[in-house]
Amino acid sequence: MNKLRSADGTQIAFDRSGAGPALVLVVGAFSDRSSTKKLALGLGSNFTIYEYDRRGRGDSDEVGPYSIEREAEDLAAVIEAAGGSAYAFGHSSGGALVLEAAATGVPIRGLTVYEPPYTKGPSQAVASRLAEMAEAGRNSEAVEAFLALMGTPGGVVEQMKAGPYWGHMESFAHTLAYEVTLCNGGSVPAERLAKISAPTLALAGGSSPAWAGEAAKAIAAAVPNGHARVLDGQGHGVADDVLIPVLKEFFV
Repeated sequence: MNKLRSADGTQIAFDRSGAGPALVLVVGAFSDRSSTKKLALGLGSNFTIYEYDRRGRGDSDEVGPYSIEREAEDLAAVIEAAGGSAYAFGHSSGGALVLEAAATGVPIRGLTVYEPPYTKGPSQAVASRLAEMAEAGRNSEAVEAFLALMGTPGGVVEQMKAGPYWGHMESFAHTLAYEVTLCNGGSVPAERLAKISAPTLALAGGSSPAWAGEAAKAIAAAVPNGHARVLDGQGHGVADDVLIPVLKEFFV
C-alpha cells in the first residue's frame, strides 16, 4: 500500500501493480481498492495499474465537507503520482467521477466508463437524507434506502441483510450521499462533458435497464471524441473477462 495527499490534505491510499502506461481504476458504490484485484491482474501485463481508495473509505481518510471537486482533486493526485498523465476506467458512480474530472482538465489521456448512473431518482434531496441517516448512525437504513433507489427488489435486499457482506456494506453508508451527488440529478451533464478532449468510451450492458444504454449514447454524443458500445449479456456488474479485452483494445 502507498499513500499520498490530495490538494485539501486528505490522505489517499493506493496500490500499484503491472507494467506499461498508467491506468487508474475508479470504483463505484460499496467498493474500495480491494474490489478491482481481478481486473487489475488481467490488465497488468499491458498497463501499470493504480487502484485507490476514494476518500472516506478503506485506508483513505477525508478532510472537510464532500464535493465533486475534491474527489476530482483526489484522482488528479493519483495521476500525478502515476507520472502526470494516465488512462482511467470508472465503474458506475466512479465513471461519473472520471467524466467530471476529465471535464475539469485532469490529465486523463483516455477514459472508459461503464454505466454512470444517470437515471431518474438520484437527487440532492435524496443525498441529504442519506447523509442524515449516516450521521445519525442509521447505517443499515441508509444502505437499504440506497439499494431501493438503485432498483434492488425488496426481497433481494432482505437476502443481502441476512448475508455476511451486509456489515461491510454498512461501512460505506457515509459515502452513499457522495454517489448520489455524482449522479447529477439523473441527467448527463452534456455541457460539462463537451469540454473533454480525450478519447472517451461509454459502455453499457445489454442486459441492463434501458437507461444505461441511453446514457452511454448521450455521453458519446456530448464528448467531442466520444464513442458508445453495448456489451451483450452484461448487467451492471460487468464481468472482468468481458471488460478486460475491451479496455485493452481502447487504450492503445
